[in-house]
Amino acid sequence: MNDTLHGTRILIYSHDSFGLGHLRRCRTIAHALVDQFVGLKVLIVSGSPIIGSFDFKSRVDFVRIPGVVKLRGGDYTSLSDHIDLSQTLQLRASIMEQAADTFAPDLFIVDKEPLGLRGEVTQTLEKLRDKKVPTVLGLRDILDDPVLLNQEWNQRGTPRDLEAWYDEIWVFGSRSMGNPLSELGVSEAALQRMVYTGYLRRAVPSIARAPVNLPSEPFLLVTPGGGGDGETLVDWVLSALEEKPRPAKPVVIVLGPFMPQAIRQQFQLRAEVLDRVQTIVFNSNMELVMERAAGVVAMGGYNTFCEILSLDKPALLIPRSTPRMEQTLRAHRASSLGLVSMLDGDGDRSAEAMAQALRRLERQPLPSAAGADQILSGLEVICERTSGLLSEKTSRHRDIA
Repeated sequence: MNDTLHGTRILIYSHDSFGLGHLRRCRTIAHALVDQFVGLKVLIVSGSPIIGSFDFKSRVDFVRIPGVVKLRGGDYTSLSDHIDLSQTLQLRASIMEQAADTFAPDLFIVDKEPLGLRGEVTQTLEKLRDKKVPTVLGLRDILDDPVLLNQEWNQRGTPRDLEAWYDEIWVFGSRSMGNPLSELGVSEAALQRMVYTGYLRRAVPSIARAPVNLPSEPFLLVTPGGGGDGETLVDWVLSALEEKPRPAKPVVIVLGPFMPQAIRQQFQLRAEVLDRVQTIVFNSNMELVMERAAGVVAMGGYNTFCEILSLDKPALLIPRSTPRMEQTLRAHRASSLGLVSMLDGDGDRSAEAMAQALRRLERQPLPSAAGADQILSGLEVICERTSGLLSEKTSRHRDIA
């Protein structure tokens, strides 16, 4: 642990319109920073409706802003029926500004959306930049199909925003998986600010406990992340398990907290009649569950991918292709590198195709055989860059004084 940043404050913004991905990534980064630096404090501003279900380390706290939901067509709506979207966005922006004013951060990290949801972070960015607070944009390894994203970003002026507002752009992935900003019209000046951190290594919590009813023997873990769009994956796996021959290992299906209740209950009833198949709705420490697994079936979201690499688990990815191509692109590239296998959801959707894929998974090589350890440097690099940016800020203040 390093005490050179004692008393430093870092503000992290995560818009969290859908699922668990943004919140879990920001929480992982915050925990790594307070572990590394004595006395450093982190405040996460998040729109996640279940942020209170997660444990946070000492010196990490959160402010929850009113939630929004992203609809299938790409539009947004308020999570609360009694407040319209425009009022919700105004309230979110106001809380964001107030949090920044009161917390007075020394570094501001924005997760994925350069100006926040519908530009809600713009005023906060302006104020902090006026105060010479370093600003960082954190991006996933893969954003979306560049043709689709290019049109969206040009309409919003996003390429210009990257150069105007951010001192550094951290890509939470490996250069071997491609450049998330390629073909997006981003200036050379902005591209020069990119830092590939590597993936964020996940560790098994030492205190938290896994569900007590997990199988005593190694099992296949099926996880659609938050579960809000996991119906297709779970239905396909259950269809395969209802056929014979079955995988030799027991199966645990984590349905996810955002899966609609009616659909969740249907899956639970189907699983109950199957031998050695059980369901869990949610566990806030998925690392504990995955550690016990012999193999993983997932959609290929960012956090699950980091866990697969970190815990060195053979994995079968069945990615979604809407509303973004992120998971599909990640699965294809990771498969080409030998890190995982994949089953295209747009191909053969028969129960037999899934059953064969599950049986192959039991014999699949570990990600470490393809060099997974070499691309898990994310948290170390983030701590190094944080120290560097804050040291530069201190030096600038001394020069001005």
